[in-house]
Amino acid sequence: MSAAAEIVFDRVSKRYPGRDDHALRELSLAIPAGTFCVLVGPSGGGKTTALKMVNRLVTFDEGDIRIDGRSVRELPAVELRREIGYVIQQVGLFPHMTVADNIATVPRLLGWDKSRIRARTAELLELVGLEAGDGGRYPAQLSGGQRQRVGLARALAADPPVLLMDEPFGALDPITRARLQQEVRRLHHEVAKTVIFVTHDIDEAITMGDRIAILREGGTLAQYDTPDAILAHPADDFVERFIGEDRALRRLALHRVGDVPLGPIRDQTPDLPTMAASATVRNAVSLLLGTGSGEVLVVDDDGAPVGILTLQRATTLLRS
Repeated sequence: MSAAAEIVFDRVSKRYPGRDDHALRELSLAIPAGTFCVLVGPSGGGKTTALKMVNRLVTFDEGDIRIDGRSVRELPAVELRREIGYVIQQVGLFPHMTVADNIATVPRLLGWDKSRIRARTAELLELVGLEAGDGGRYPAQLSGGQRQRVGLARALAADPPVLLMDEPFGALDPITRARLQQEVRRLHHEVAKTVIFVTHDIDEAITMGDRIAILREGGTLAQYDTPDAILAHPADDFVERFIGEDRALRRLALHRVGDVPLGPIRDQTPDLPTMAASATVRNAVSLLLGTGSGEVLVVDDDGAPVGILTLQRATTLLRS
């Protein structure tokens, strides 16, 4: 497999014994290599079933799943799973092993030498935002957020082309969850991986995904597109209800103030509230409404003024 792999679901169906309805019905979608794809939808939509089919923790009845053109059925299960990182909500760390030993689980199985394992473990501790000394600690000595970081490091240890994440932040408090969302997005930009991420939270899906697949009850695909396209053009009433009435504000959260054509800075600029160009347009609109000011002075990372943002200019993004 390559550094990041294309994943294709080709009319994949699954029905569990004793159930009348499908868990997944003829799911077809192509996830380009290096894409962060989020599966989202209500309970009974088949999100986790679809995810677990990629590494064959769940078998499918009909159709096929291909990774870089090769059916997952053609690969021995053990070999397939060693090529795919897997992160779950409960983390699943081995409590009797240190953090370093947990991270090294798959490299040891692959027969890496000790010096290579030590170097990779040190690299990953830094990459996921842990201290070097954390390698000698045990899972019980860590916070929930730290354990999730270790789980992520373990999933990345053998540099797999595919990473599966099944509601990994669902049990965390909101502050820790937001921090880890940012960390995972940063990591995705730094390391070329194809990610499939399951959540029931549409806000998390919009925050995390390059592309979003919305599944409805009965395991059928309702819409598959970029977050901005889904928010701008919901495919049907179900999608529109699922993403909520404030989809205009959610669209603004996808864009940075620096993306908006700004007005010129006048010679005599009054004492305006300021907003960083890197902030979201949603935050800028909130500031405009909250202060009652008709304008916001936009500044760069060094604090230098770069232009004037008005509410009218901010909402031009919603017309596309």
